[in-house]
Amino acid sequence: MKLHCEVELVNRHLPTFGLRGRGKGSRAVLSLCRPSDRALSRSQAGPVQLVIYTLKDKTGSRYKQLKENIEQFFTKFVEEGKATVRLKEPALDVCLSKANSSNLKNFLAAVRLAHQGCAVETLPLLTVAPLKTSEVEKPKTKMVITSKKDYPLTKNFPYSLEHLQASYCRLARIDMRMLCLKKLKKLDLSHNHIKKLPATIGDLANLQELNLNDNHLETFNEMLCSSTLRKSLQSLDLSQNKIKALPLQFCQLQELIYLKLDDNELIRFPFKIGQLSNLRFLSAARNKLPFLPSDFKKLSLEYLDLFGNAFEQPNLLAPNIQLTVPLTLLEISARAILDYRIPYAPHIVPFHLCRDLDTSKSCDCGKSCLNSFIQATVTMNLHCVAHTVVLVDNMGGTEAPILCYFCSLTCYSQFLDRSTKSNNR
Repeated sequence: MKLHCEVELVNRHLPTFGLRGRGKGSRAVLSLCRPSDRALSRSQAGPVQLVIYTLKDKTGSRYKQLKENIEQFFTKFVEEGKATVRLKEPALDVCLSKANSSNLKNFLAAVRLAHQGCAVETLPLLTVAPLKTSEVEKPKTKMVITSKKDYPLTKNFPYSLEHLQASYCRLARIDMRMLCLKKLKKLDLSHNHIKKLPATIGDLANLQELNLNDNHLETFNEMLCSSTLRKSLQSLDLSQNKIKALPLQFCQLQELIYLKLDDNELIRFPFKIGQLSNLRFLSAARNKLPFLPSDFKKLSLEYLDLFGNAFEQPNLLAPNIQLTVPLTLLEISARAILDYRIPYAPHIVPFHLCRDLDTSKSCDCGKSCLNSFIQATVTMNLHCVAHTVVLVDNMGGTEAPILCYFCSLTCYSQFLDRSTKSNNR
């Protein structure tokens, strides 16, 4: 006898959250069978067994004979196609759902007879044999929800999902059930009302694409930047939110290829954005960027869109001078650590010094500086960092101001001389 349904196996010897069995989250076929042996007659065949066939294991998961091996039946919701069979050995609860109620009743009746030790020939048994792929529904890998009324409130998402879209569902926060989908590669939560990102999103170790377009985000959780997303996340869409700045740690997401930040309130890019060496697509149109960080020139993009930002007019002759003469001991030691590439970490130097070192500036001469520097803005043609550049304004320009740092008055003077000679040519 066969029964098509969804199966969950819960090991009763583990904590109450249970052990998910190989039938969890997908359709399966349950069969009452006896071991095949052509040398035996039907009446001599082995004891009745319960076998669960899944798509991944079409040979079936066998359990011991059913005679006197069932502790209890739970059939309160049998009319809804749900029931649970509690086995003694192994100590498992076989939870059945999404079954035809009539077929389920017949199946449970046969299981009861097998448990009571009825003669084998009186039961409608099958010979154990592999199922065809067509007999078992494939695990669901994609789910698209585009309205609040279709959003599942009382049941879990299939654990086999690799692509989940839940748009226009008015979600105020990320559903914690989504964070149990360990196979998830693409998560689309666009057009919702999400205000914060939980750090536990970082537990989705296989997540490659995250779309949070058109939400109410004001920040990006810095804990995500040091999570497993560092090695998996390739595409991130944060457009149409209220983000003013991305955390310094954002540049740890070094597998990023696609980054969309349009229509936010950004006043600056991450200081070390040049560390995103794999980034190829960057769009940050219609923000409030006054200039680009000096590290921006290290990028190598295929597409760049910075249209509609309030870029300031660069003025190389009006620098911000923050030089300290003579240099402090902190400045001297910090420059030595950076220039000689001496390793540092919170267990070696104080944490606040690590943050200072992480935000150090690079002079045009190649040396580093910490708190003693000269800052100026110069014009950079964006084609220096991108193959395709969207015009930055309605005047047809492709230039934007970029910050430059100089470790000494000498370096600044030399740069000023080179710029003057270049403009006179």
